[in-house]
Amino acid sequence: MRLLHTMLRVGDLDRSIDFYTRVLGMKLLRRKDYPGGKFTLAFVGYDTEDKAAVLELTYNWGVAEYERGTGYGHIALEVDDIHGAVDAAAAQGCKVLRPAGPMSHGTTVIAFIEDPDGYPIEFIQKGTAGWTRAGED
Repeated sequence: MRLLHTMLRVGDLDRSIDFYTRVLGMKLLRRKDYPGGKFTLAFVGYDTEDKAAVLELTYNWGVAEYERGTGYGHIALEVDDIHGAVDAAAAQGCKVLRPAGPMSHGTTVIAFIEDPDGYPIEFIQKGTAGWTRAGED
């Protein structure tokens, strides 16, 4: 098994595609309308779907906003330069939820921005996670 994608419901598909491609540097991998179901799917990511997990952006025609609920957390992206990533996002009008800095209870350097639908996006500074992957010592 492998993780294929995570789906987010969005209120304006073109606005969301613009955010994920222009602001976060992902590529639009595919997009398809489903007139019978009155929805459109767009898949964005940093690599092709056969090589990496991607985001599925689902636009239900005529639905401009969703409640996110309390179970959703965030999307996390590793970045080479967290301060530069936050500054670049802010310069493009993104809301910064938390400026770059170490976690309260650790050494991992993180920051949070918000996508156009209010979903939090966490930036994690490469090399600061303070943990090892399973199987590494």
